[in-house]
Amino acid sequence: MDKTSKQNRITFGLGTIGRDMVYALVSMYLIFYLTDVIELPTGTLWWVAAIILIARIFDAFTDPVMGFIVDNTNTRWGKFKPWITVGAITSPIFTVLLFTDFGLQGSSYIIAFAIFYFMWGISYTTHDISYWSMLPSLSVNQKEREKIGSLARICANCGLFFVVAGIVSLTIKLGEYFGSLQKGWFIFAIFITVFMSMGLCVTLLGVKETGVVAAKKQSTPLRELIRIIYKNDQLFFTAIAMSLFMIGYVTTTSFGLYFFKYAYGDEGMYAIFALILGVSQITALAVFPLFSKRFDRKTLFTAAIILVTAGYIIFFFAPIHTMLFIGAGGVLIFVGQSFVQLLMLMFLADSVDYGHWKLGKRNDSITFSLQPLINKMGGAISSGVVSAVIIISGIKEANTASDVTPGGLVMMKIAMLIFPLICIAASYAIYRAKYKIDEKFYAQILSDLRERGELTEEK
Repeated sequence: MDKTSKQNRITFGLGTIGRDMVYALVSMYLIFYLTDVIELPTGTLWWVAAIILIARIFDAFTDPVMGFIVDNTNTRWGKFKPWITVGAITSPIFTVLLFTDFGLQGSSYIIAFAIFYFMWGISYTTHDISYWSMLPSLSVNQKEREKIGSLARICANCGLFFVVAGIVSLTIKLGEYFGSLQKGWFIFAIFITVFMSMGLCVTLLGVKETGVVAAKKQSTPLRELIRIIYKNDQLFFTAIAMSLFMIGYVTTTSFGLYFFKYAYGDEGMYAIFALILGVSQITALAVFPLFSKRFDRKTLFTAAIILVTAGYIIFFFAPIHTMLFIGAGGVLIFVGQSFVQLLMLMFLADSVDYGHWKLGKRNDSITFSLQPLINKMGGAISSGVVSAVIIISGIKEANTASDVTPGGLVMMKIAMLIFPLICIAASYAIYRAKYKIDEKFYAQILSDLRERGELTEEK
């Protein structure tokens, strides 16, 4: 491994620790903050849930536009880093505003929340797309991409699970020190946004683009945006499969804190559970390159889906207060999910080269704009599901686990485990039926591009 490859792996990966802290805070815990920290009235919460759903759908469909903008950027610093910089400056501002108490109520709060949430989505998109779409430019080698992507996903999950494992205890302690639980969440938001900006500075200063680039630079007209996504069939079907998987997975994780507070009956156990799952998932990502040397991607993907499915079944039938079975189910879900998320990242990276081969243009950022689009669509639908179930099941009005009816608990378990499993099964069916870029086909794609003189490798 040369010095540049090692530097890129480390500095690219470190850039996403804080980013995923912020994304976890907003996507997984904003609803909990609204219901259990500032305790929004039910009428206001319905409006807020609708705003989140609409904003995430809107934001998701603007992601390809951001990808188009990045792909058509040409500066002395490249096309990715200028937009990472913009996002590193603006995203922290709107994240903190979402967790700021301005003393507003009713329609005033709804309007302010709508502005902050829409702007948060746009600002996060700015650095999210430009960050991930840089990956294909770092190497053309599939195994090297897997190593870069694996370390990046490890760093991302470290950030995510720091929030998952620490948010309850840290916000409570900060709240006790600063006088209220709301202030505890506010200070916590400031801390992780600062960490995000510092991490992105590491990427901006450390990453060197040394991978594959189109031999002939071409701009992409806006009118071709939809065509690029639709005509690249491997990208299109990968996006559908990823969307279904993320809807299921994010729905499950978004119910996590509610499950431990209102079903298991011990909110404090959530941090321990999350820590165990985090270690399991990060370990799985660390050993992924070892498995990828012995097995092809289709075999690994199938095995991962089997693990996830087994985990959901065990978790659903586990006795509510038996951590042994709940923990086993959770570990299987998260170990399998770690392989799935990394493989899907590689499928996107390979579809960049496939699109170049098929359509004659290299659109890194438009292609990778579908990853945040998918995550946001998954988050939008999962937030809608969680909000509706929490209200309809009666959990919104409960104070402790004893206040929740058996019917309410069953409703939450079905939404948390059965609905996601159906989505994940559909995702796998689409992948097996439609995805065809295996190792042999990918090698042929690169060979054809070189022969056509459409690809060069920078040194």
